[in-house]
Amino acid sequence: MDRIQHKFVKVGDALNLHVAEIGSGENAVVFLYGFPEIWYSWRHQMIALADAGFRAIAFDYRGYGLSDPPPQLEKASWSDIHNDVLHILQALHLPKVFLVGKDFGARPAHLFSVLHPERVLGVVTLGVPFVPPGPSLFHKVLPEGFYIFRWEEPGRAEADFGRFDIKTVVRNIYILFSRSEIPIANEKQEIMDLVEPDTPLPLWFTEEDLATYGALYEKSGFKNALQVPYRSFDKVFNLQDSVVRVPALFILGEKDYFLKFPGIEDLTKGEKAREHVPNLEVTFIPEGTHFVQEQFPEQVNRLILDFLTKHT
Repeated sequence: MDRIQHKFVKVGDALNLHVAEIGSGENAVVFLYGFPEIWYSWRHQMIALADAGFRAIAFDYRGYGLSDPPPQLEKASWSDIHNDVLHILQALHLPKVFLVGKDFGARPAHLFSVLHPERVLGVVTLGVPFVPPGPSLFHKVLPEGFYIFRWEEPGRAEADFGRFDIKTVVRNIYILFSRSEIPIANEKQEIMDLVEPDTPLPLWFTEEDLATYGALYEKSGFKNALQVPYRSFDKVFNLQDSVVRVPALFILGEKDYFLKFPGIEDLTKGEKAREHVPNLEVTFIPEGTHFVQEQFPEQVNRLILDFLTKHT
């Protein structure tokens, strides 16, 4: 971890993004994470890729970790991530990169490759396949206690999370998202109540890891993370073309709760998965959960490296 270098990239006149970087190879990889992750969630992949001759870069999104918050929180959206990736590529003089995205980070990885195909060598996503832009069907089939519905509601998650210290919130979400069932609370519960206080951390997630996440979220809090992604899902991308034409790899744990979301299984298998991503490879990890890159780092590292090597 000491080999990873840290710097800040300025966006506009006043906003500074925290960037972690390791390696000096000709080919660069930019990592995009999901919630409740942070740049640190890619630590295993960054080091492995650097050792294999790649330049690995991860950054904290606006209002996450060590990056500055957006100037107007209510206007923050997914487009900020696209714009910030572009700023980082320009600041680091990177004409073309691979993108690796997990969870909600898969969406900007895919859409950036649609908007800027000339800047992308290939896309790897974990946990979430390409979902064509459009209205969500979740409200029609999932109950009120579905965690995304609860976190979309202004003030609901803040009150729920506020009953606990920062580390406990991260701990509880890591435990919840490591299960194979979709987190759904009943009418008299909050999402944090779905985890008993004595529930152990996943074996692959250490107290040191939790302390690192906790320290970063102590700096930023969760209000920006609730805005992007959860309170900006309805932002519409007006794309004339929504086909991901660059080479793509999708990695999914077979015990990932996201596989039980409505319509997601169809987007991970067979011809349906390739309608919008024609150059797609799909790999399943049998015991993998939602945090497969931290749970099985060596296996995920090998899959990513094989893909990168094939397309450099």
